[in-house]
Amino acid sequence: MTERDSIFPLPFGERVGVRGWAERIATFLRRTLQPSFAGWGANPGIAMLASMAMLGLAPQPTSKDRSCLAGGQEAGEGAGGRRYHRRVQDIDMAFRANPHPHLSARKPAWRTYLALAALILCTTCAHASKEHPVIGFSIDDLRLERWAHDRDYFVAAATQLGAKVYVQSADASEERQVAQLENLIAREVDVLVIVPFNSKVLSNVVAEAERNGIKVVSYDRLILNANVDAYITFDNERVGELQAQGVLNRAPKGNYFLLGGSPTDNNAKIIRQGQMKILQPAIDSGAIKIVGQQWTPDWDASKALRIVEDALTANANNIQGVVASNDGTAGGAIQALAAQGLAGKVPVSGQDADLAAVKRVIDGTQAMTVYKPIKQIATQAAQLAVELVRDEKPRYTTTLNNGSKDVNTVLLDPILLTQQNVDVVIRDGFYTHAQIYGH
Repeated sequence: MTERDSIFPLPFGERVGVRGWAERIATFLRRTLQPSFAGWGANPGIAMLASMAMLGLAPQPTSKDRSCLAGGQEAGEGAGGRRYHRRVQDIDMAFRANPHPHLSARKPAWRTYLALAALILCTTCAHASKEHPVIGFSIDDLRLERWAHDRDYFVAAATQLGAKVYVQSADASEERQVAQLENLIAREVDVLVIVPFNSKVLSNVVAEAERNGIKVVSYDRLILNANVDAYITFDNERVGELQAQGVLNRAPKGNYFLLGGSPTDNNAKIIRQGQMKILQPAIDSGAIKIVGQQWTPDWDASKALRIVEDALTANANNIQGVVASNDGTAGGAIQALAAQGLAGKVPVSGQDADLAAVKRVIDGTQAMTVYKPIKQIATQAAQLAVELVRDEKPRYTTTLNNGSKDVNTVLLDPILLTQQNVDVVIRDGFYTHAQIYGH
């Protein structure tokens, strides 16, 4: 039975898979019943059986049930049986201290949902192994072109290494990402690979993963103030340097506007540091003047468009360079410039080598982009995740402090992409000749 097949109506008209519903209850239990609920795990199957036992809806666990709950141990009076009964008692006490009207034995519909959820979860209990690890890949927003490439390369590389991958997209919502990560923990993955939407809000969920013996890899963006096991990224300070130099090469004098990335993305700050390393000498000499700077919420191109429109208005179109921090924001900036007849006359930087951006580089409306070989970071991240599960020793290049610890880090080198070397993305197989040139 698949999640798609196992759909039934909920009391409020919503429809959801049994597993999804079980995970929702498990998430509720973890959030509502702390600290009484702490330390007994995040397995939704345990949540269902324990809840059913507390409500008098479940029989004593069979050896198969206990094997599922205790990770393969036959029970009787052994560790599995003791763990089961201890967790039932924990829930019983927690429910007595925190009664909840929606989880009442007096509501017959809930008996059905609890029973079905427990049945499905215990008969599909995953037994991951070091040879075939299970990876949870949490991406901040798959609606952006860049991350679709990462997902595809990562899944392909992980599959070749014998791993299974669950992919989740937070769609630019920190609340959704936290909930999805909690569900991945509930599925008992072996390692989480996370592209954080907001690098500052994941310390609790990382701690929850640690309590459940799950490794955590921060992907492309560093999770702050958390006990992350590893970090893999491109050298983002170098990205900023390449962007600033690309605009300076085209406009060595004049007024500059700095179009930053998302204020919730730690990489945006690091990129800005790299940009200022290159720009500061030109500022000090009087060659250029920063007439405005603003962060772009969610790296949103439409917001970047409005920001640059306002900047052009405030400066009577007297802007000679726009240092944009990625290709999405660059696209918004170029659209604003085009409306004033300035596209191609005012150099704009970018990052990610999005297809539209590569075409703009060829056309001359975007001065450059930074190509970060996505296959390289995705493939190495998959290998890193599997190595951590298998207790192998990954090859790190440095450490970076995230406010809580020095995190073992793999830093990769970005590539400046201009009209002169744009075909490198074709040679790498990132795009085809037809995709870029249309023939």
